[in-house]
Amino acid sequence: MILRSLLSPLERCLGVSGGGDVLMWHADLRSHASGDYSIAVVQANNNLEDQSQVFTSPIATYVGVYDGHGGPEASIFVNKHLFPFLHRFATEQGGLSADVIKKAFNATEEEFLHLVKQSFPLRPQIASVGSCCLVGAISNDVLYVANLGDSRVVLGRRASKDKKNMVVVERLSQDHNVGVEEVRKEVEALHPDDSHIVVYTRGVWRIKGIIQVSRSIGDVYLKKPEFYRDTMFRQLGNPVPLKRPVITSEPSILVRKLKPQDLFLIFASDGLWEQLSDEAAVNIVFKNPRTAIAKRLVSAALKEAAKKREMKYADIKKIEKGIRRHFHDDITVIVVYLDQHRDSCNYRVKQNVSGCTTAPVDIYSFNADEANR
Repeated sequence: MILRSLLSPLERCLGVSGGGDVLMWHADLRSHASGDYSIAVVQANNNLEDQSQVFTSPIATYVGVYDGHGGPEASIFVNKHLFPFLHRFATEQGGLSADVIKKAFNATEEEFLHLVKQSFPLRPQIASVGSCCLVGAISNDVLYVANLGDSRVVLGRRASKDKKNMVVVERLSQDHNVGVEEVRKEVEALHPDDSHIVVYTRGVWRIKGIIQVSRSIGDVYLKKPEFYRDTMFRQLGNPVPLKRPVITSEPSILVRKLKPQDLFLIFASDGLWEQLSDEAAVNIVFKNPRTAIAKRLVSAALKEAAKKREMKYADIKKIEKGIRRHFHDDITVIVVYLDQHRDSCNYRVKQNVSGCTTAPVDIYSFNADEANR
């Protein structure tokens, strides 16, 4: 079946380290059914909160970027459970669809809620752990994009036949971040009786002064008031009392037929987009060789972060994890090239592309292990 390879052990999917930066990891170039893909990750937090994966089969490609907050538990959980749920529902319903993807997101959310309930007596803080979730799936020349939070996918497509040296930038996902006025109004409209549902604090807009994203997996205490009311949880801090859920796990879904002029997709956590515009990222991919292209994008973001602090890029690379979070966020980038669908008359599916690539759960530990072998 389409997603049979998704059940392979994740441990076999690891790639290569990042060379000069002990907190960088990348894998280049690997094949998928419609072309090549490249992946790179840089760690800033003490515990890497970004998790990511690419699964390939001869007839489909699946991409996941999961940006955790409050800890890595939710993003690691999504990395292990979302695609198997996707496989199960796609098998039951005879293929991919928006409904299949929604069911997989909902099942992942429910399973994580079950984990939180089990763990809560010993680890009440797990109720405040969550993850953004960005998924792309390509099957039969159709692209599906599902998104929770503010990770983002951007398309680069050729402008026109007479402008072959130009690229058009198209954002394919919506940032569910209340820093975006449209999202802020959406949240306010859902809570007409609460004039303080979104407040400006610590330099940004936040729901109840707590969280920027309006959709996620996890963050159970913002969805289930009974967790907030629990004495053990309240001892951890002083969150604002909630009458009802203030964020949701309902993904935005885009379904798009791929076109001959579509060249590549950039999937990335918000760590990249905090440093680079959509246009800057797309132009880097368009104007440079494919080899190590995801790593090139991460490096460009780090150079921009260094520039903001009037530092050199080499100095950023010397900063330890944890402390480094003051300079930039965890950054995950996956670049997916779109080749085969552009020549439908001679379309031939690649036969030897089954497999997976999963970034290490912790880049620093992975590179340390590699160095000690």
